Amino acid sequence: MPSLCRKLVDIACRTIRPVELTWEDGLIQSIGPSSESPGEGFLLPGFVDSHIHIESSMLVPSQFAKVAVGHGTVATVSDPHEIANVLGQRGIEYMIDDGKRVPLKFFFGAPSCVPATPFETAGAALNADDIAGLLDHADIHYLAEMMNYPGVIGGDPQVHQKIQAAKNARMRIDGHAPGVRGADAVAYFRSGISTDHECTTLEEAIEKLDLGVMIQIREGSAARNFDALHSLLRTHAERLMFCSDDKHPDDLLVDHIDGLCRRALHEGHDLFDILHAACVAPVQHYDLNVGQLRVGDPADFIEVASLEELRVARTWIEGECVFMEGEAQFAVENAEAINHFDCRLITDDALSVANEPGKRIRVIEVEDGQIVTGQSMDEPRVEAGQVVADKTRDLLKLVNFNRYHEAPPAIGFVRGFGLQQGAIAGSVGHDSHNILAVGTDDACIVQAINGVIEAQGGLTCCDGQRLECLPLPVAGLMSLDSCQVVGQRYQQLDAMAKKLGCVLQAPYMTLSFLGLLVIPSLKLSDHGLFDGEAFQPVDLHV
Repeated sequence: MPSLCRKLVDIACRTIRPVELTWEDGLIQSIGPSSESPGEGFLLPGFVDSHIHIESSMLVPSQFAKVAVGHGTVATVSDPHEIANVLGQRGIEYMIDDGKRVPLKFFFGAPSCVPATPFETAGAALNADDIAGLLDHADIHYLAEMMNYPGVIGGDPQVHQKIQAAKNARMRIDGHAPGVRGADAVAYFRSGISTDHECTTLEEAIEKLDLGVMIQIREGSAARNFDALHSLLRTHAERLMFCSDDKHPDDLLVDHIDGLCRRALHEGHDLFDILHAACVAPVQHYDLNVGQLRVGDPADFIEVASLEELRVARTWIEGECVFMEGEAQFAVENAEAINHFDCRLITDDALSVANEPGKRIRVIEVEDGQIVTGQSMDEPRVEAGQVVADKTRDLLKLVNFNRYHEAPPAIGFVRGFGLQQGAIAGSVGHDSHNILAVGTDDACIVQAINGVIEAQGGLTCCDGQRLECLPLPVAGLMSLDSCQVVGQRYQQLDAMAKKLGCVLQAPYMTLSFLGLLVIPSLKLSDHGLFDGEAFQPVDLHV
């Protein structure tokens, strides 16, 4: 019977003590006084990401697992919303099946909003009956984030049928309520929704905590809310969880939930409060079959050398050491690629925008590190009767191009990227995952978009002469390669975009959210501009 003599971090009792830990058949058999001097290191429960879209790592679940276990992650609460919007139930089943090929525990939810709104074109649709069927699936564990908050508040029958289906199945219902306050927040969470990962201010989070909501402190590649919310660890530690939501491969190589724990420690927060959010709260809230270092639990735990830095030396899942000496201890066989991509190459003339004399244009205002956007009205730059980009004012052209069937592109303008040359594009375009592109001139935008189409999905960067591409053959969202390969290629594209003048931390992640209509304020779907606060389409010209 395997055993370890180490110091155990007991989160429930808030103690650290030397123990001898034994396990067999994947379960912890005993935790008792150490029969010998404990070795160097500390044992604690593994980390759990309480809300993540695996697809945003651009890795299939099996490849995600190989890098995540190195950060001490033993489980994720995963919303397959992205691939579901491309491929429907077939995509969800793909994620479940691929996740089963590795030890990491993926707890998938039933995506509640496919498509997210009726104002965009997705590759699939899931109605209330489809959701009820998914919730009967043994591998579905909760109803994933209810992004259609206007539908919840306004009493949309289909939305409430999905919520009722989750209640009937006795499953948790995840929330998504950016900026929803006051009476609207009461109506939204009274429906039975129990979490929110969209808080961007302390005041918003406290108001929702007072409604009994579990707050997920999110730190992803585009949305970074830790700085605004971490003080809650001193006042509401028992009501908090950590999550990444969307994390690109280059960031995943650096850290995961372990990184949030280190930052919280460096801010002076209590170790046990931090670990409760990172290890305990998600397991309790979602009733996950993940061990908590108790007798009879699955042997899911990690070893760290120091409680000041929480650098993971080894990770165990169900008694199997899945990470040690800097390497995952399991192999991943090549997965199959599935996709949904059906559009022709685009031409320069498709991007023409006729000027309307005497009118201004609506402009999407990007804020670095946030997925919420502002909006402004500006004078257009006009050439030969056409509205064009104006890089001197950082006023760039933005395109959303339907990848599921033939349709004209939707065009808007955005400020905040800072590009002085070229264009970037990608088939990662939340939530419907059409092709999004931004650039300084039509020729470069066309080249960037056509590079994505020719690859049948991916990210591209064009400087006017050279086109670079990271192919994403799985649903136009994920690669089949390792995180190291994808992360390096992504970093090269990121560096190229920044060399062209882009000032954003994560240009491709920020671009991907400019089609996300359920996040205020102004966004661009494949149908056109959309005001997320009024929750209705709006015209470019004003």
